[in-house]
This record gives sequence, C-alpha cells and structure tokens, in this order.
Amino acid sequence: MRQLLSLLLLSLVALFFAPRASAADYHEQLVLRPLPLSALLASFNFRSNTTLSAFEAHNFRFFPRSLGQILQHAGTRELHLRFSLGRWDAESWGARPWDGAREGGTGVELWAWLEADTDEEADRKWRTLTNALSGLFCASLNFIDGTRTTRPVMSFQPEGNHPNSAMTNVHLLYGVLPHEVVCTENLTPFLKLLPCKGKAGIATLLDGHKLFDASWQSMAIDVRPVCPPGGECVLEMEQTIDMVLDIERSKRPRGNPIPRPPPAHELKCDTAKPYHSGDTCFPADYNANQDWSLSQIFGKTMKGTCPLTDPNVPPVCLQVPNSRGVYITEGATEKKNLDLVSRCYEIAPDTPEFEMVLPRPESSEESGQAVAVQEVVKPETPLLYAERSFTGHGQEHGGVQTILRNPSPDTKVEFIYMETLPWFMRIYLHTIEARIEGQAGSSKQDPLIQEVYYRPAVDRARGTQLEVRMRIPPASTVFLTYDFEKSILRYTEYPPDANRGFDVAAAVITILNPNPNATSPRFAAYNLRTTSLLCSLPTPDFSMPYNVIIFTSTAIALAFGGMFNIIVRRFVAADEGPEMTLTAIKERLRKRFGGLLQKYRGKGG
Repeated sequence: MRQLLSLLLLSLVALFFAPRASAADYHEQLVLRPLPLSALLASFNFRSNTTLSAFEAHNFRFFPRSLGQILQHAGTRELHLRFSLGRWDAESWGARPWDGAREGGTGVELWAWLEADTDEEADRKWRTLTNALSGLFCASLNFIDGTRTTRPVMSFQPEGNHPNSAMTNVHLLYGVLPHEVVCTENLTPFLKLLPCKGKAGIATLLDGHKLFDASWQSMAIDVRPVCPPGGECVLEMEQTIDMVLDIERSKRPRGNPIPRPPPAHELKCDTAKPYHSGDTCFPADYNANQDWSLSQIFGKTMKGTCPLTDPNVPPVCLQVPNSRGVYITEGATEKKNLDLVSRCYEIAPDTPEFEMVLPRPESSEESGQAVAVQEVVKPETPLLYAERSFTGHGQEHGGVQTILRNPSPDTKVEFIYMETLPWFMRIYLHTIEARIEGQAGSSKQDPLIQEVYYRPAVDRARGTQLEVRMRIPPASTVFLTYDFEKSILRYTEYPPDANRGFDVAAAVITILNPNPNATSPRFAAYNLRTTSLLCSLPTPDFSMPYNVIIFTSTAIALAFGGMFNIIVRRFVAADEGPEMTLTAIKERLRKRFGGLLQKYRGKGG
C-alpha cells in the first residue's frame, strides 16, 4: 500500500513540474477547393512540433515515438516520404497544391539527409532507415537497394534550418519505388502517427475507400528542424494528404456503386445548342457547380474537433467565391477572408458532428437578365507544364522525349530536371538534345541546357542518374530528347509479370528562383513530377524452361524407375512358381468368401 501511494505521489509531482506543451505544438486543417470538370481538391494538413532538447531526451508528446526512435537510430537530420497515385491534370486543375512541394511521383519516394563520416556509413544508415520505415508504414521500402538509390547533386535542398557546421558530414540519399501500390495498409499507420489517431477532428473524414478511389492522391510526411527567430529550435513533422475527388463518383452510395443512366427528366442538357428541343438533349459539360456535402463526399460527417489542436487555427476552410452560399452545422462560425474567394469555419469544442453543404450557385437578376454567379475560383496557371513519353520501336534501342512548356509570356523559367533510371537503360549521353518547337536548334547566345550532371549506371549495382539545369524562354515549348540502349536480363531477374514491362520512376523538376539574391533562397518552393513510364524489355519464352524441366523429370523418372525395379524386384522362372489353374483360383475365392460370411454371421448373432 505504501509503495502504491509513493508511486501516485511521484506521478503527481512529475505532472506538476513537467513542461507543459502549448496548443501551438499541434494543429490540423482541411482545405476544400472545387475544381473544374466536377472535381474537388481536399487537402488535409497535420503539423506537430517538439523541441530539439525534448527530442534528444526521448520526451515525446505530440511527436510520435515510433518515428522519432527510427530517426535517432539512423542519424536522420531531415526526412521526406511520399506515397502517390494517379495523375495531376494541370491543364484543367491548374497549379498543384502546396506548389508541388508535398507531391511525389507514382509509387513511393524517400529522400533524407543522414549524418555520417563516410559514404559507406551513410549507406548502412540508409538501409537501416528504409528497413525500419518499411515495417512502420507497411510498404516495400526495404526493396530500395543500391540500384534504386541515388545521391542528387543539384535537385534537392534542405527545407529545415541546419547550421553550416552541422552540414559538413551530412549525406543526401534519394530512393524511389515506382511499382509500389499504395493502399489502405499505408493509410492506417499514417493515421496512427496523429495525436487523436483518427478518432476526432478532420482525420475522421479519411476513409480508404474514398481516398484510394480518387482521381489523384498523395500522402506526404516531412520531418525537419525549424528555428524561429528568438525562440528555441523545434523538430517539426508535417503530414499532408491531398486528393482530387470526382463529385459524381463520390456521391454514389457504397451499397449501390454501379452507375446507372439517370431518368430523362434529370438529364443536364445544353440549352444553348440550336438543335435543343423537348425530345433532343445534348449533354452539358459538367462543371463545379454541383451540390455536395461532407457526408456525400467522404461518406460520413466530421466527428467534432481534436481537443489537442491549436484553437487559433480553424479546422475547415473552403475556397469558393463569397457570392456562393454555404450551409453549416449549428454551433460553427463562418469567417470570410479578405481575398473574397475563401472562408474558414471555427467549430465549438462541444460540437459532436460538423456538416457542411455547398448548394448549387443561384443566379442573380441584373437589368432584367439572369446572370450566373461565379462558380469556382479560377485555378492558378502553373509555372511549367511537363509531359514525358518513350520514343522509338523495337526491343534493343529506344528514346525518351520530355515536352516542357513555359506558359508565361514575359518570364524565363529556370529549373533542374532529374531522372533516376534503372541500370538496364543505358543512356547515350551524346544524343541528349534540347530544341525549341519550330526551331532546328537552340540559340548559342542563350543555350537551353546550362549544366549537366551524369552518373553512369553499373550493372546490377546502381542506376543511372541524370540532372540537367535548363532555361526556357517565355511562351516557348522545349523538347528534351535522348536515346538509350536496353540490356538483356537473366531469366531469374524478371518479375512474374515480365510481359507487362518495367516501371521507370517519374522525373523530378525543381523550379529555381528567377531572382536569387542574398536574402532569398535559390530554390523556389515549386516542384512537379512527370508521369512514370513503362519500359518493355526483351522477354524470353518462359515456357521453354518449364518444358525442359518436365521433359527431364519424365526421363529421370523412367530411367530411375526401371533401374529401381531391376535392382529390387526378385525374378523367378515360370516353372518354379506355384501352378495357378482355374480350379485353384475358384477354390481360393470360395475359401475367402466363406471366411468372410462366417465372420459376418458371428457378428450378427
């Protein structure tokens, strides 16, 4: 009893004298933005902080202990992890969320700054980090070996505040798995890192059926040190989930997901067509003026707010013009921002559920004519458009073509283009060429390619690394091309779906600051990824090894069986054996059946 009282007393003293974490140590926010073509962008952001002194002392409050111990054991200074699926339609949806800083290519991307004295030590810590993260997030990160790991030179820069003295023995390593299939197994450990574990707040809207049914989705985890001016340095972990939902697809009930044609009176017709009539309907283009609610889009309402979040950060924001009306749950407060295109909602702590409904935009009367209310916020134009594809034909040689377009009419765009290619794609570096559309070659006064870093591949040891610093003139389209040779693999190196092809990771494009000076960083916070590619290699006829195996096994079985019979079986002459006549066989059968009949009668008696 005394021991129990002592433990209770020590616990109370520890709670009294323990440093209290402020509400600013954790906050979360959901931003909803309707997009053209009946799409909706939902951006979930969770940010938690812990002081570096508390992190080094293994005191974890909002920062997850499971991830913190991995970072400490692997000597990780900064970490960035991406899980992505789908393709961002820049032509229709405009600029990427977070300016592409929280986006990854299809599959899994991981890059980190590790503290090590030598490259060999950095490689050992990198293997430790990938294996530990593989178990934590239920992903195949342990397959990031030397052939899928590179050391970028120009593309990535640290996002955190690192003193110059601490960056002397820090190594940057980058790995990618373009064939990784992102699924609910990766979402569940993602939610477990949150303080409220997905039981309250905006995380309750995250459902695997809705998230992985989206047209495009990306999950990101960023860990970096941040030193505010005049304050103590903290270790910041930011978790983001961005997804583009199709409104019509998301509104289908889960119990009846098969789309069915609507009745005739519910068809949306384009009345502006001259041939429109009562019995003729031309389908109207779906825009973002459809009505939706949180329960329809995510399948459920938001379960209150997380009690640990910062109350000064509104949990839900909506980016629609102020002319559109929005219905919300009683107890929530709407605050429209001064930009006239966004509003946020503050939810009372005692609100059990939060629901938001965006109805169809109404029309206003001006000068006796009906004028449609502005439906969506016009998407921002990206700084650069990029698309990549294979060229050539055959199973021996091929080429890669990347189309880069600068939409700005008066500003040059300078960027770094990086590709991580598998070792069996051998680049012919002398064939790399950049030309402007409509011109035979680039200008010598202002060349398109400013600098090239090339690290050749080593068979079955490391992949090819290509980094190109380019500059595109205003309102121009540039074609970046090069040729490569395909290697022939051993038949044991082919995957089970060899005829499908091999996934090639997306190219990483980092936009440089157009006006670098002493106070601003050289790298702007704008990145984008191209789509991944599918490379077809010469594939052997895998049926031949199986035919050889079956034929060899049959021959060995026949030879072994015959030899075994000759060695084991005892042969006798025909005259040495007992004489077997028909009478003898009948007598033997009569005795056998007679014995069985007597035994049966004995049991019956």
